[in-house]
Amino acid sequence: MSQLQISNKINKNTSLAKPFLKWAGGKTQLLEQFDKLYPQQLKEGKVNKYFELFLGGGAVFFYVIQKYSIEKVFLNDINKDLILGYKVIQQNPHGLINFLSQLQQNYYQSDNKQREKIFYKIRQDYNDQRINFDYKNLSQKSLERVSFLIFINKTCFNGLYRTNKKGDFNVPFGRYKNPKICDETNILKVSQILQDVTLVSGNYDNFDKLIDNKSFVYIDPPYRPINKTSSFTSYAKSGFNDQNQIELSQYYKHLSEDYSAKIMLSNSNPHNKELEDNFFHYLYSDYKINEVYASRMVNSDASKRGKITELVITNY
Repeated sequence: MSQLQISNKINKNTSLAKPFLKWAGGKTQLLEQFDKLYPQQLKEGKVNKYFELFLGGGAVFFYVIQKYSIEKVFLNDINKDLILGYKVIQQNPHGLINFLSQLQQNYYQSDNKQREKIFYKIRQDYNDQRINFDYKNLSQKSLERVSFLIFINKTCFNGLYRTNKKGDFNVPFGRYKNPKICDETNILKVSQILQDVTLVSGNYDNFDKLIDNKSFVYIDPPYRPINKTSSFTSYAKSGFNDQNQIELSQYYKHLSEDYSAKIMLSNSNPHNKELEDNFFHYLYSDYKINEVYASRMVNSDASKRGKITELVITNY
């Protein structure tokens, strides 16, 4: 089934496939603003390949693939467990649903004290599994691991994915009344959307030789923190510092100049904190720098949550 056929079928439904995980820096709230910034070639059906180099929760992917006609889709993220989740939903959604429904039933039948014990037991099992885990071959263990990932994402505090320097998931328990751990309807829709999609876990240049002048590339790296306490780059152990941002800007230039691809990149706006900080304005001075408005709720200090601007950099 082609992406166009999937798109048309899904659009007839009252609800669309949506991200199955809550992810720090997710783009759901920005989708309407982003739509105004997509290349005209995408809207005219002249783009036949779509790439995401830092997939995360995938809100932009789900929006684009269900609204526009795309022939081939390539998705990458450095987080192996995240890509494992997408692959399991792509290839065995019903097996995952069975695991999740059992977890959900057990959780709903437990009181708050028992729920907390269940959460920390599953979190520990999830972290222990990571050692020598086989990410290449899907198995019952893969189903279990992805069900654990979704469970802790839905039941942890603020629904974040965060790991420590060792790579262990370390977000504490969240006290939600009846979180939707098993969203069967959405998992099946996501699985349908993912058919024929190429999923890879690795560096952001994984698809370099596949990108051409009929490609639309969306780049959403870990954001440069606008203050010392706002960094959520630890979803992957490696982090993402200023040198990494500089190297990424060079890769952006490479894709633009050597392949003539249409490229859109998101990042934080240093001007929210320091008007003289022109880090991105300098790096991307040859391109169009747009601003969008976002409400960011991940700051532990409630007084610092609210509307800020973010940058969207395009080469068209």
